Amino acid sequence: MPVPCQQSPVLAGSATLAALGALVLYLAKPSGYGKYSESLMPAATRLPARAAWFLQELPSFAVPAGILAQQPRSLFGQPATVLLGLFCAHYFHRTFVYSLLTRGRPFPVVFLVRGFVFCMGNGLLQGYYLIYCAEYPAEWYTDVRFTLGVFLFILGMGINIQSDYILRQLRKPGEVIYRIPQGGLFTYVSGANFLGEIIEWIGYALATWSLPALAFAFFSLCFLALRAFHHHRFYLKMFEDYPKSRKALIPFIF
Repeated sequence: MPVPCQQSPVLAGSATLAALGALVLYLAKPSGYGKYSESLMPAATRLPARAAWFLQELPSFAVPAGILAQQPRSLFGQPATVLLGLFCAHYFHRTFVYSLLTRGRPFPVVFLVRGFVFCMGNGLLQGYYLIYCAEYPAEWYTDVRFTLGVFLFILGMGINIQSDYILRQLRKPGEVIYRIPQGGLFTYVSGANFLGEIIEWIGYALATWSLPALAFAFFSLCFLALRAFHHHRFYLKMFEDYPKSRKALIPFIF
C-alpha cells in the first residue's frame, strides 16, 4: 500500500533547515571542529577524524538509500528515484571515500552527535519528499531545470572532490600543520571545497524543484560560506605571503 504524503512534516523540516541556516549566519561563529577545535573546545572528548566523519555522514546515505531500496523496481528510472540517487551518490562518497581518506584533526564528539542528528533528519526529509510527495511530469528529463540542475550538481561535486584532494596532499599522514593550498579553484578562493558543495546543492535544488532541497541549499550556503570566510581570515593571519588577490568564496568578488 503506498505511503501517503504528509505535507506538515515536510514543511516543518524545510522551515527548520532554513531557520538553522539563518541562525548560523546570525551567530557568525567558527564551527568548533577542524582548525578551530583546539581553541574553541580544548577539553572536548574527541574521536579520530576518519571514524567521526564516517559516523556523522552515514545517516545521510543510509536513510535515503533505505527508502530507495524499499521501492518497487517499476519506480526506478523515474525522476524522483534518479534525483534521490544523486543525493545518495554524494553521501556515498562522503561516507565511504572522503571519511576514509581525510587527514583532519580529531573531531569533538559533541559535534559528531549534532552532525549525526542533522544528517539523519535531512536524509529522511529529502528521501521522504522525493519518494512519497514529489510529482514530476514524464518530460522532466528534458526540462531546463533538471538538465541545468544536474549539470551544476555534477560540476560542484567534481570541484568538491578535486579540492578535497588538493587539501589532503598538503599533509603527510599524521601531520597537523597547515600549508597554503594551491591549484584548482584555490587559485581564486580560500574555500574552493565549500564553493563546490554549494554549487552542488544549488544544482540539486534546481533539478528537484522542491522546497526541502531549496531549504537544504540555503542552509548549505549559510554554513559553508561562513566557514569559507573564517578559513580565509585564518589563512591571512597565519601566512604573511598568502595571495592577496585570493577571495574567500566567490572568485574576484567575496
